[in-house]
Amino acid sequence: MINSEFPVLQDSSNDGQGDTMSLSMSVSELDDPGEGKGKKKRGRPGKQGVASKKARRSPVDKGGRRPNGVAHQNGEGADPSTLFEVVKQGKSAMQSVIDDWIESYKQDRDLALLDLINFFIQCSGCKGTVRIEMFRNMQNAEIIRKMTEEFDEDSGDYPLTMAGPQWKKFRYNFCEFIMVLIRQCQYSIIYDEYMMDTVISLLTGLSDSQVRAFRHTSTLAAMKLMTALVNVALNLSINQDNTQRQYEAERNKVAGKRANEKLELLLEKRKELQENQDEIENMMNSIFKGIFVHRYRDAIAEIRAICIEEIGVWMKLYSDAFLNDSYLKYVGWTLHDRQGEVRLKCLKALQTLYTNRELFPKLELFTNRFKDRIVSMTLDKEYDVAVEAIRLVTLILHGSEDALSNEDCENVYHLVYSAHRPVAVAAGEFLHRKLFSRHDPQAEEALAKRRGRNSANGNLIRMLVLFFLESELHEHAAYLVDSLWDSSQDLLKDWDCMVELLLEDPVPGEEVLVDRHESALIELMVCTIRQAAEAHPPVGRGTGKRVLTAKEKKTQIDDKNRLTEHLIVALPMLLSKYQTDSEKVANLLQIPQFFDLEVYSSGRMEKHLDALLKQIRVVVEKHTEMDVLEACSKTYSILCSEEYTIMNRVDIARSQLIDELTDRFSHSVEDLLQEGDEADDDDIYNVLSTLKKLTAFHNAHDLTKWDLFKNCYRLLKMGIEQGSMPEQIAVQALQCSHYSILWQLVKITEGFPSKDDLVALRRVVKSFLAVCQQCLSNVNTPVKEQAFMLLCDLLMIFSHQLVNGGRDALQPLVFNPDSSLQNELLNFVLDHVFIDQDDENQSMEGDEEDEANKIEALHKRRNLLAAFCKLIIYDIVDMPAAADIFKQYMKYYNDYGDIIKETLSKTRQMDKIQCAKTLILSLQQLFNELILDQGPNLDRTSSHVSGIKELARRFALTFGLDQIKTREAVATLHKDGIEFAFKVPNPKGPEYPPPNLAFLEVLCEFSSKLLRQDKKTVHSYLEKFMTEYMMERREDVWLPLIAYRNSLLTGGDDDRLSVTTGASSTSKASTVRSKRGRPPQNKKRPDEESVEGSWVMRNDTLQTPGGLHTPQLTSTVLRENPRQAADHIPDQDSSEPGSEPDFMHNPQMQMSWLDQQKMEEVNRKERGGMNYMKSRTGGVRQQVRGLMEDDAEPIFEDVMMSSRGQLEDMNEEFEDTMVIDLPASRNRRERAELRPDFFDSTAIMEDDSGFGMQMF
Repeated sequence: MINSEFPVLQDSSNDGQGDTMSLSMSVSELDDPGEGKGKKKRGRPGKQGVASKKARRSPVDKGGRRPNGVAHQNGEGADPSTLFEVVKQGKSAMQSVIDDWIESYKQDRDLALLDLINFFIQCSGCKGTVRIEMFRNMQNAEIIRKMTEEFDEDSGDYPLTMAGPQWKKFRYNFCEFIMVLIRQCQYSIIYDEYMMDTVISLLTGLSDSQVRAFRHTSTLAAMKLMTALVNVALNLSINQDNTQRQYEAERNKVAGKRANEKLELLLEKRKELQENQDEIENMMNSIFKGIFVHRYRDAIAEIRAICIEEIGVWMKLYSDAFLNDSYLKYVGWTLHDRQGEVRLKCLKALQTLYTNRELFPKLELFTNRFKDRIVSMTLDKEYDVAVEAIRLVTLILHGSEDALSNEDCENVYHLVYSAHRPVAVAAGEFLHRKLFSRHDPQAEEALAKRRGRNSANGNLIRMLVLFFLESELHEHAAYLVDSLWDSSQDLLKDWDCMVELLLEDPVPGEEVLVDRHESALIELMVCTIRQAAEAHPPVGRGTGKRVLTAKEKKTQIDDKNRLTEHLIVALPMLLSKYQTDSEKVANLLQIPQFFDLEVYSSGRMEKHLDALLKQIRVVVEKHTEMDVLEACSKTYSILCSEEYTIMNRVDIARSQLIDELTDRFSHSVEDLLQEGDEADDDDIYNVLSTLKKLTAFHNAHDLTKWDLFKNCYRLLKMGIEQGSMPEQIAVQALQCSHYSILWQLVKITEGFPSKDDLVALRRVVKSFLAVCQQCLSNVNTPVKEQAFMLLCDLLMIFSHQLVNGGRDALQPLVFNPDSSLQNELLNFVLDHVFIDQDDENQSMEGDEEDEANKIEALHKRRNLLAAFCKLIIYDIVDMPAAADIFKQYMKYYNDYGDIIKETLSKTRQMDKIQCAKTLILSLQQLFNELILDQGPNLDRTSSHVSGIKELARRFALTFGLDQIKTREAVATLHKDGIEFAFKVPNPKGPEYPPPNLAFLEVLCEFSSKLLRQDKKTVHSYLEKFMTEYMMERREDVWLPLIAYRNSLLTGGDDDRLSVTTGASSTSKASTVRSKRGRPPQNKKRPDEESVEGSWVMRNDTLQTPGGLHTPQLTSTVLRENPRQAADHIPDQDSSEPGSEPDFMHNPQMQMSWLDQQKMEEVNRKERGGMNYMKSRTGGVRQQVRGLMEDDAEPIFEDVMMSSRGQLEDMNEEFEDTMVIDLPASRNRRERAELRPDFFDSTAIMEDDSGFGMQMF
């Protein structure tokens, strides 16, 4: 028995927990082939006789020890001498290793157990070794404490957590070692009340350790030990039942044939098996109560997962003993665990149970109690957990149709539309089990034959259509098909049945397909055809096309051939039946792109091709919807592929159709132009209908030989001159002209164009661009939007990038937009993109589709903005135009924030300095607008001013952390901001602040992005605009200047300008050395160091220096004469600083402003006669050291790291923990007592943090 009588290795930390239900076992055992099982209380073992076979050498010599993992060997190549090394290397068969250990145990139990104890210690990663004296004289807790002190704390890794195949194999070998150990000792050694007592006591103590490695390793060992004991108990139960049957059979014999000696032997064996059962029961109780009930809620998720995984194994192996509410409750509670890894183990453990339908009666109470939680886990934030939850719900459904309510099923149904494919596929399997597996195949086939149908899937396909319509997600048919593809392929590939339902009239007893059912069925059929032909999931599911296996490739080819042979015949009939329905026709016309078109010629099916071309021509004649016309155009394009022999036949049919349409279009245009304002609706309809058809075909076909541009241009010119052109005709004429220009460009780029060809195309493009520019002022919004998009596209295509790649001959075709066109494009964006949503949709109020219309309008506006931003990014429109875009960043962040941020990032990559000037220009524009709105006396606490400051803060964050790369750009930004603040003097006099002085408060947001030495340079530049009077003022109106100066002095010098006193402390000329580079040993004179060696003297693009030289600091006291400073102030009569002329490409302004300031600073110091060397006193050097320490890079900590604290208490009363009770055999008394309800709601953890984040 495992109790407090152990003289050593006793742990009193876990005592007395659990209820005291007297549980007994009724098991049997095979006859022991080995030594007898004399039960001896544990004490000091007697001397063992010398064995005939030498035992495997113990890792511990008498009184000594060796470090973990070091083999006891005199030379290389010797065998490892510790169990840990043997298991780690995995070269020996585990059974032979265990047999060697058992042999050594028979010789000397203490040394063998010491070997086993050190095995567990070393498997935990501990470098210490338990010596024989410690084993004999120290208590269990003392040994563990001693091993904790010798634990290697340099690394948090230990064997169970180390990466690599070797350690992965070690974990497997470790578990196998424990299982084989118990299996080999199950007939004698485990009953000697010594080995198992010692091992269980040790593992219990280690599992309660504060050291994670001890706790993790011992818990895994204990759980595997428990699993091995469960196997032993199961075998004993089987053997005892066999013994009982033998005993009853012998006893029921007549007296003359009954063998009393055999009866006595059977009785003795049954008694022995009963005693063994009691021992096993005691061991399992000790492990369960001492380790499992504590560790299944351990702070470490991996430890909790081990416990749950193993209890699932126990329930599966020995369901009679463990599959009851007393143990299931632990799995149910842990379904609420915070870590997905643990929840996943719970679900997998339950899946193994629900797979066996014979176990359902025992799971009934658990299912009723935790069904809602399992169903809710189908929406788990961890996709792996959600997939397993859906599979578990499917198993529950398969076992019992009544276990799930309709609401439960509906919660799983909608997951077939999930973007995560494994979740959707699992939901598809559930849907297949629920809706498509409850039919009688034989009865369905018999009914289909009676009705004259070739397929028995008619009712199932109808059910699929109803499900699709009721889900109200009609744009996601491809997702539904993909979800069901793995589980319902036979149904989804039954195209014969689908065509029968669409073409044939319903027979008596069949429900008629209404119009919406036919539309849904056609859409689903097209999706199944696409899935079969392409053999990959639809867009949005999966990371891309994967390489198909040989089997999948063969299946794809077979499916494509089968659908081609059948639908080549059926498609013309379907088009003929539904030729007037635009939605059905548009879907049906997608089918030919999935055909194997060679079948037309190889199968001699040209007549079906002619029938298809005839139906397409009829569709073109009857419809004017763009989606139908585009589908017809795409079908012609596919059939006209040069790789197929049917090309000539299709090309003739296409040319005839275009000839007819072009002729009709030319006549209708002439009639419309002649009628002018008197044109009636018929004339307009004739032009519009034919123009739509030609535009749709011009998109995919080269129609330049029909010269459609001429008539389209005439229509546009008439509309501009008369202003009466219907907007739809203007939109289509613009689009058709655009296609014509692109096809002409394709011809030129693919061939060898002559000069005349280039001149002709340039003339066409120039005239069309002029027309589009005039259309920007059209009264009709669709016309303006179309013209804007085409202008942006053509300016992109015919930009300076057209000549890249050795195409210098195309230089005449390059167009650069002039300033007027750029301004018109910008004004269009400001007027049509940056508008309030409600202003555009006031007329839609009360409409049920109002929300959808708003989304569509927003999508259109985003496209307009993206088209213009591309022109800025590719340097087609001048970058200052982006200022009007950037200033909208905060106001329209939700609608266009991603586009504006990406534009800002790309422009910075183009030109950092120009981008910085654009950013400050956008802030200046906002500030000027605020001045015009509120007057010169701004309320600096108003929300408008705060909004500008917040925008500046966002802009500052975009500069990143690398100040070296952005130093010139940030310095230029400060320069422009200072000039803007002081450029306009106050008309009241110099004693009053400039009207724009408050802008310096906005500029403060960028001060943190300046390097320390650059702050001094910027501060010196600021002083050139300041007078002595300004420096002395401390009124509220001067606070922006004070705040800006302080932001520049912070970290740049010891000057701290006090708001209250107004005095600036005396400047100390000091040198700040960067920590990244030490100053050279041979120092130059200050002048040489500043002028010759400093980075600011470079005129080339700034590169990160290896070690910065020490720049001189600027003193605010030794400021030059204001008159001299005035010489450096820009002339106010010239163009204003910060205005658009400043943004022209001026290398001096862009790259050398800091250089100029440094030169002026050096000259100013020379004129002032400042003795630099005398200023470097000991006190200054001390200050320099302090500054160097302050200049260290900050350490960023991840404040979002999750805590590893204890799990919340689950309100479980562990004093009532049950004792393991193996089920009684037939020879034991049945217990009539009723188990308590372990599913009390107070015992359920209420933490739902593990789920609740839906996938939609």
